[in-house]
Amino acid sequence: MIDDTDSRLLALASEIAESSNENVPVLLLKLKDILKTAPTGSKELKRLKEDVYNYDLIQYCVLVLKQDYSRVRGGWVTAANLANIISTCYVGLDPKEGSEEFYTKLLPSAAVNLLVLGRRIQARFVRSIKDEERSELFNSFRMVTDSICWLCSGHLQLTEKVLQEEHFLQLLMTDDVETGAAVMSILQSIMRVNSEVLCHVEEKALLPILDELVYKLSASSNPVIGHAAMRALLLMAESSPNIVKILGARYKGLRALLSKQWTGKGFGQELNRLLDLLYSTSYQQGEMQRLHTAARVIQAVWRGFQTRKRMKKLPTAVMSLQRSFRTKREQEVIHLKRQKEEQDLKQQLELQRLRAMRLFREKQLTLLEIVHAGQMNKHIKEMEETSSLVIQKFWRGYKERKKFHQQKVLLKQYKAAVTIQRAALHFLKKRRRIRDSLSLLKTNQELKDEQRLQLQKNVDSYTKLHPAQQMSVEQSKELHLQAQEKLGEYLLKRKQEHRAEQRREALTAKINTDINMILGAPSLTKVTEKDLEMFNSRSVPIALKAKESHSTMLKRSRWPWWKKLSDEFIEEDDVLLSDIPDLEHGVLFIAGSKHS
Repeated sequence: MIDDTDSRLLALASEIAESSNENVPVLLLKLKDILKTAPTGSKELKRLKEDVYNYDLIQYCVLVLKQDYSRVRGGWVTAANLANIISTCYVGLDPKEGSEEFYTKLLPSAAVNLLVLGRRIQARFVRSIKDEERSELFNSFRMVTDSICWLCSGHLQLTEKVLQEEHFLQLLMTDDVETGAAVMSILQSIMRVNSEVLCHVEEKALLPILDELVYKLSASSNPVIGHAAMRALLLMAESSPNIVKILGARYKGLRALLSKQWTGKGFGQELNRLLDLLYSTSYQQGEMQRLHTAARVIQAVWRGFQTRKRMKKLPTAVMSLQRSFRTKREQEVIHLKRQKEEQDLKQQLELQRLRAMRLFREKQLTLLEIVHAGQMNKHIKEMEETSSLVIQKFWRGYKERKKFHQQKVLLKQYKAAVTIQRAALHFLKKRRRIRDSLSLLKTNQELKDEQRLQLQKNVDSYTKLHPAQQMSVEQSKELHLQAQEKLGEYLLKRKQEHRAEQRREALTAKINTDINMILGAPSLTKVTEKDLEMFNSRSVPIALKAKESHSTMLKRSRWPWWKKLSDEFIEEDDVLLSDIPDLEHGVLFIAGSKHS
């Protein structure tokens, strides 16, 4: 028999026997590489599994799962790989010698140790803060849950043991979304593999599982948790009629809760199947009640007919008012009754959950009493450090969110003030321009006859005192030419001022637009190519001028301080404004010019 054994297994067994306990888990990982060398489903693989079992290597893997892997090389990833090795070796293994011990002791102990390992990894994952550590722990947890599912699929008798195990219930009773969905996937896998397992499980073990699933449906609004819990509950209800009866009798407001809270969340087909099952149970129970209700309805209709026949003379408005009042009162009574049932259901589930958590904590305290006193101080210190880190994390998050909301409100107010000021200045400038343009065109007010006579007398007296000098034709022509030159100069100067004003307005509008674009621009981590196109200009002269100005400013920023004090330093804004051609703004805003 020894000659047929793989030499690698013999070498590994001897190495494990000579090594210390801390290195044993790492050495056992070599079994994974040894098993991969044999094809899946082959006789060679089956023989390797039997040799691993005969040399007690797989039993050693089950025992080392109880260690604390926070101090082992590889951490909890090593433990997850060992769980994978255990499930791979046990599935398809049917030992010829000691089969009774294998099925009664070794397999159940392996399932229990896998559940305990999953519980430890779950606790570490919930307390972890770093993203990398959380990702590694979650991958390890998923590997352990897959190993449990694979082990249950290979040995159907383990499904009953897993469902009745208290560690499975503790895994299920978690508020974490990711690990809770993974645990519920174990329940779904068990129901798919062995749909008749619920017939052999005791009711006292099924009720806490049902309570937890119904609690997750009622207390959680996360679609991932809701979908997983609803699918598990549906598989359990479809596999056993007894589960349907328990759901109908124990959770009276479950139908209304599912219809109200989970309708339209993306899994309507499964929701309708579950509601149909719940309705089928309540139909038989309420058949007699419906008959009594129908009889009462017939009596009420007949009595109402007789009453209306006697009271035909009453106004129609009174009848309509009474009917609407009764309908509204009945609707309020039904609404209050449903609301009370839902509240009772939530309170009942919360109490049951608190009782289960209290029992678990009492057992945990009982286990802590066994631990040595020196280890207790270390455990308490770790718990205090973890609690302080959680408190600090939530407090800093609260402060940052509060500060962000305040800054957001102030920024919004600042933008609103800038917009209002811009609109007001634009309106005032427009009104001032209109007023200046109309000031020369104002007509004189009509004078009264007395004022006109008085003004005529003043003019006559002035002309008598200051007689006009006689001018020759040449002097008149010269004076006319001077007046024409001054008028031309005035009109040219006015046109230049008007162009300069338009140019300043265009530059101001451009600066305001750039400021608004910069204030509304996203951060560099979130910028896209579409945002980059907003800051690019399609005009080649403008792009060249911007590039030249940018390079000039970069050169001058590297000048020594003594060179910046000389007269050679010129303000860049003056140069840029003087070099901008009229084509940029004159084409757009100056009407009547040669470029318009």
